[in-house]
Amino acid sequence: MIGDVSGHLETLREELRRLGANADGRLPDDLVVVQVGDLVHRGPDSDQIVELVDDYLSDQPDNWIQLMGNHEALYLGTTTFRWPQRLSPRSARTVRRWFYTGAMIGAVAIHGTDESFLVTHAGLTGRFWHDVLGGPADVGAAADRLATLATHKPAVYARPGHLLGGNRLNLGAGPLWAAASSELLPSWRGIELPFSQVHGHGSPIDWSCNDLSTRSPAHHPVLIDPVAKHTSVELPGGRIIGVDPDHGRLHPRQRWQAWLAPDPITAPDPITAPGQIPAPGQIPAPARFTI
Repeated sequence: MIGDVSGHLETLREELRRLGANADGRLPDDLVVVQVGDLVHRGPDSDQIVELVDDYLSDQPDNWIQLMGNHEALYLGTTTFRWPQRLSPRSARTVRRWFYTGAMIGAVAIHGTDESFLVTHAGLTGRFWHDVLGGPADVGAAADRLATLATHKPAVYARPGHLLGGNRLNLGAGPLWAAASSELLPSWRGIELPFSQVHGHGSPIDWSCNDLSTRSPAHHPVLIDPVAKHTSVELPGGRIIGVDPDHGRLHPRQRWQAWLAPDPITAPDPITAPGQIPAPGQIPAPARFTI
């Protein structure tokens, strides 16, 4: 799972090489990358990153799974916010093509023998899981319902949190906007997690500080990997793992790594061929994997 890239091309290439990509950038056949969204903005290389990922989605669709972040959603009409940078018209068209061909999706369900994960951009809050999705216990059902919302009810899927809602906390914020420390983690207080989660979009830790004793507002200890820039919060029923390294606008984090699933991932066949626009009512279901 690769966290927010935020417009920094070389740091992404370096991490892919660490994961086994060859000199030409081709990924190993047994590697499946799940990128949690927010590929673009902040850094200077957004258009080049869109081009790189488009190559992976076209040439190695079984090896790259692209999730939608709030910065990609800005080009879909799914959400609106002010941001000084903009993709080129060509890159914006590419992002829209990803979405309408099913190459960019809203959630991924990863099934494991001992632990299953829902991977989204910002995480699934407890109230959104209960009130909007109907409280599914199965991670695949949750991913299915999120995919339906993302394509057919985007305003619901993009329900804002305090980052977009005038600083008002929303423990039912959607999976594009939930703030990790103030909305996602507290929202599960008193509710048992039905499955574990992996998210980007933010972190309960400010990685620019050296104080690693931070606790979430839900009063659960945050386990920290300061090298990889990962956090893990153990809750009843599972854990919530954060993978956003919080790259800056001018420079990426010097040290960060992808989060590796406990066991190898087996990817399914592609759902929709690149460039094929699905008919109305036939938006592809989210990809699922077994670990």
